[in-house]
Amino acid sequence: MKTVQLKLNKQNEFEYTSEKQELKEPLVLVFGNRVLLQDPTIYDKIKSIFNDGHIVFGSTSGDIISNTVSENSLTITAIEFEKSSFLVKKANIIKEDNVIDSYETGKQLIDQFPKENLKYVLVISEGSFINGSKLTIGMNSANDSNILITGGLCGDDDKFETTLASYNENPKQGEIVAVGFYGDTIEVTFATNGGWMPFGPERIVTKSKDNVLYELDDKPALDLYKTYLGSKSKELPGAALLFPLNVTSENESKSVVRTILNIDEEKNSMILAGDIKEGSKAQLMMTGMDNLVDAAENGAVQALRLRENKPDLAIIVSCIGRKLVLDQRVEEEIEEVIEVIGDKATVCGFYSYGEIAPFDLEMSCQLHNQSIAITLISE
Repeated sequence: MKTVQLKLNKQNEFEYTSEKQELKEPLVLVFGNRVLLQDPTIYDKIKSIFNDGHIVFGSTSGDIISNTVSENSLTITAIEFEKSSFLVKKANIIKEDNVIDSYETGKQLIDQFPKENLKYVLVISEGSFINGSKLTIGMNSANDSNILITGGLCGDDDKFETTLASYNENPKQGEIVAVGFYGDTIEVTFATNGGWMPFGPERIVTKSKDNVLYELDDKPALDLYKTYLGSKSKELPGAALLFPLNVTSENESKSVVRTILNIDEEKNSMILAGDIKEGSKAQLMMTGMDNLVDAAENGAVQALRLRENKPDLAIIVSCIGRKLVLDQRVEEEIEEVIEVIGDKATVCGFYSYGEIAPFDLEMSCQLHNQSIAITLISE
């Protein structure tokens, strides 16, 4: 595996942050600021650098390159696979100005891949219209070969206005891109970790629909949430990123963390990043900086422990909520991952509106929030 990395500089030009070398038909991952990705010339600019590249775009809430986290920038990681191959497919959640079913979109996306010798799928999904829970369920329904799927939902800093993605064209709304990796020599391992702690009483979800939470214990959910936030309720919806919900369903073996993306004052409800089922239990969560950094380290240890070979590439998808808590210390969680996996692996990724990966030691992918998802790849 050969890799090069570039970053947009203050002169609005891409400069190499790694040793420059020629790559043949590379996979080119372009992560960065949504406004910069709306430049109508952006695809042509990157195509001029990687003429035979397969270019995948994704907007972020901060992009990861090496041991740094960048804002208001664009980063490029280009990868040439020498012993394995890849195939890129795409779908769009918007059709004729209507948002179509996320489950069917996920199923159809994975159905496009020939399954023979398919080892891993990386998903870069738009994060504005998609129901991430239904997307992962749909992808799992088409994945009868227990193929590993990881990735994330694109971000838009903390604005939650527009997210963009694309393959070999200018970034656009509604797009979901999947990269399938093939070959006998490719090795992929992963781990997810959170570092958030529940507090306060568990409450029963008594009214919800898909990813909208209306009532807890037969009381308006938003009213209860504001009560627990106290003075911080004045900072909603932004403050909700610091206090997610731990959700436990009777038919699920593990709880999931759900970020509150927005609130509806008129309906006294909260819009979550993923589905929340009636009858499930919900509990507020909180964290501290050291907990998040420790969780990143533990995730890297888990992902590395499952491997036979040292990784060549690490793709990190971490949550916007973690970034807001870590603030000036945000790079510490990336540095902890590198400390564990070693400095020989190329590191890239982004801060997201949702992380896609299975639970540890499982294969069905899930939508996670407030987690760090680490995928290690080697040939």
